[in-house]
Amino acid sequence: MRRIIISTAILPFVFLSVIMIGCSRSEKKSAAQDQLLIKGSDTMVHLGSTWAEAFMNMHKDIEVSVTGGGSGTGIAALMNGTTDICMASRKIKDKEMKMAAEKNITPREFVVARDGIAVVVNPANPLDEATVEQIGKIYTGQYTSWKQLGGPEKRIVILSRESSSGTYIFFQEHVLGKKDYTPNARLMPATSSIIQTVANDNWAIGYVGLGYALEAGDRVKVLAMDDGKGPVLPNKETVNMGEYSISRPLHLYTNGMPTGLTKDFIDFCLSDQGQGIVEQTGYIKVTD
Repeated sequence: MRRIIISTAILPFVFLSVIMIGCSRSEKKSAAQDQLLIKGSDTMVHLGSTWAEAFMNMHKDIEVSVTGGGSGTGIAALMNGTTDICMASRKIKDKEMKMAAEKNITPREFVVARDGIAVVVNPANPLDEATVEQIGKIYTGQYTSWKQLGGPEKRIVILSRESSSGTYIFFQEHVLGKKDYTPNARLMPATSSIIQTVANDNWAIGYVGLGYALEAGDRVKVLAMDDGKGPVLPNKETVNMGEYSISRPLHLYTNGMPTGLTKDFIDFCLSDQGQGIVEQTGYIKVTD
């Protein structure tokens, strides 16, 4: 068996991708107890890779691979036995639990952080706030021009994550009222793609995890959202107090109760140091 280590960058974050050639995941576990595979939510890639870097600094003989692709992709990998830990920005669905049971997989959930979903536009856009209802009308296709929100007569460039993303599903349920996305929405492969497009297009709009919005700085503008109680910006205080309505927990899933290296990593994520990383990367600690 030959080991190949590939260093991969996902803008704007860097993580290690470790690929084992010529064996199944079960064979890898028996042959390489010093390796941990983590896959899933694109929202959590920044957080997960920062955790992994700190964990590897503490354990020099350990290799941790963190890859995105969406919550659905991570859950599928957990069921297929091709990842040790699944990152998910949504709860596992009932139908996924049934599929897991059919494969003798027992997903175990750990809430490791909280997140607010930020609605972002280009800094050149004069809009500073919007209602949740207005954003829902944009994403269902009822609003097509910024003039309908009090802005200029410019076509709205609508950006969304792909359907495998937990953020896509959460946003659909909590902002679109479970309605279908407009077919005019551009489905982006990664959160970083949404940030980059919004930063380069004066009339684009997107939704991203709060950590990504904070990391982008003045490249994008975060809109204050009004759900009927006045406009509120997403931050630690407004998410914790329940004032910012577009917020959710972030999860790690394992197959059954974790043991060994998997347990050590999850324990680290929930430790004071791990929760400090949650805060440093722009998310909200579960201990707050």
